[in-house]
Amino acid sequence: MGRGGTSRSAGAFRAPLRAVLLVAALAVTGCAAEGSRAARAPSPSMAEGPSPRATSDVDLCVSIVGHWSREVLDGRGYGDYQSMGMSGGQYDILREVVDSARAARRQGAGNIDVLVERQAREGCTAWYRSGGPGEGPWR
Repeated sequence: MGRGGTSRSAGAFRAPLRAVLLVAALAVTGCAAEGSRAARAPSPSMAEGPSPRATSDVDLCVSIVGHWSREVLDGRGYGDYQSMGMSGGQYDILREVVDSARAARRQGAGNIDVLVERQAREGCTAWYRSGGPGEGPWR
């Protein structure tokens, strides 16, 4: 085959090559045929909006200290701070909160949960303001 044969061979490959390039371009740009899975409505997680915010160190500390303070006040026991998932500093805050709540309970204070929440937040905020956990995992 001469020069004409080569031209026809190249022409025969142009149409399939164009089809492959079109499919690749659609895949890269995210376009999809109507009715295909990609062209359907977004998944529920995407339709609901942005994901929730990460919990701050202070909020996590308040949650842990508040939970375990209520457990201790309800007589469900003290444990080792590590078994509670706490650092030594959080455990120190817990002991202060529990001592204050017990004293308030003896004096007939009404809503101990408000006291626990407030003191846990104050203790955790102060603790993280001064740097939070130190170099060792227990602090």
